[in-house]
Amino acid sequence: MKVLLVGGGGREHALACKLAQSPRLRSLMAAPGNPGIAAYADCVPVKDTAVDEMVALADRERPDLVVVGPEAPLALGLADRIRDRGVPVFGPGAAAARIESSKAFAKDLMARHGIPTARFQTFTDAAAAREYCRQLGAPIVVKADGLAAGKGSMVCETLTAADRAISVCLEEAGFGEAGRRIVVEEFMEGEELSLFVLASREEALPLGAARDHKAVFDDDRGPNTGGMGAYSPVPLCDAAVEARIMREIVDPTLRAMAKEGCPYQGVLYVGLMVTRERIRVVEFNCRFGDPECQVLLPRLETDLLPLLEVAAAGQALPPSLDWRPQASVCVVVASGGYPGAYQMGLPISGVSEADSRRGVAVFHAGTALRDGRLVTAGGRVLGVQALGGDLSTARARAYAAVESISFEGMHFRRDIARRAIGRR
Repeated sequence: MKVLLVGGGGREHALACKLAQSPRLRSLMAAPGNPGIAAYADCVPVKDTAVDEMVALADRERPDLVVVGPEAPLALGLADRIRDRGVPVFGPGAAAARIESSKAFAKDLMARHGIPTARFQTFTDAAAAREYCRQLGAPIVVKADGLAAGKGSMVCETLTAADRAISVCLEEAGFGEAGRRIVVEEFMEGEELSLFVLASREEALPLGAARDHKAVFDDDRGPNTGGMGAYSPVPLCDAAVEARIMREIVDPTLRAMAKEGCPYQGVLYVGLMVTRERIRVVEFNCRFGDPECQVLLPRLETDLLPLLEVAAAGQALPPSLDWRPQASVCVVVASGGYPGAYQMGLPISGVSEADSRRGVAVFHAGTALRDGRLVTAGGRVLGVQALGGDLSTARARAYAAVESISFEGMHFRRDIARRAIGRR
């Protein structure tokens, strides 16, 4: 098969690496790709959000399958446009992608169909939002309605902090269009968990669970980021918990989407809060998580390409998948200042040494080549992933590899997977 991969981050590097292992792959093209993806694919300098140019590329190259990695082009309708040209696409259309691109749409969908989630209301008026905060009481979660690169969900420990978050969104346009409408919801206690599901209309197949670390600093301190690290499997998500999530949340959600005229096909990311008594939805995403994708795919034994192909066609999914009996940990190495302002173009050293270590893979997230030298080109620069016989071994390997890498201002969390190991 000839495949076009849309995107150029760490998630897409992990997808490219896995697709390259398929005996069914004839050629792989990536747009825009990155220096890591270039080891597996021909990279074409087309931005993933340049929808017209991407459609023209698909018209010209006529791939057998287009795999869309990031959420932004899905929300812009790229999958719809390319499908209209007769090319199969893995990824939901714009109507279905609203499950991520509009927090209000997702919450309203859950409310209409009885899918368990936190109490909430949606606002465009700051005064009304503040009044609702006082009804709920702190802590409170304030979310920008639209896409905000993983940074639009703010956990507010006090009413003062909630007032400030509301002001940033509605009065200061801190998230632009994404924050012109907000969702205010009750804070949920429990253990966070992300379950990934391969969806072919109303049929679903679990793709494994992972745990992300959103806050920028250790012990979940500081502002949210796109993700500073992840691990898989998650001890909390045993077979019984997974079956319950599928029964109580995933299957009803896919039925609801189909009933409302936007059947879902692609990957559905289900962010959850789990307690002994109940499981509730924190959020949905319309694509593989980043960096969760980087810990999930190295554990998958089953050939990924045929799975994406049947989901894109809306065909029957296999009954189960084969997994390596290993744990996986990914540590994100970020630019100084991230998730705020940061400098780009800084030389990076030690990537080859880290990547050559046993059980380790280094995924490029924000890198570029300048005069033949690898340099920083984003906030999250690299994802250093490792496999091991258990989480402790995988974690130790990942952090040992991180120590090989260096660039000015680099920082990373030092507690990825630590709590999970302690609980076990």
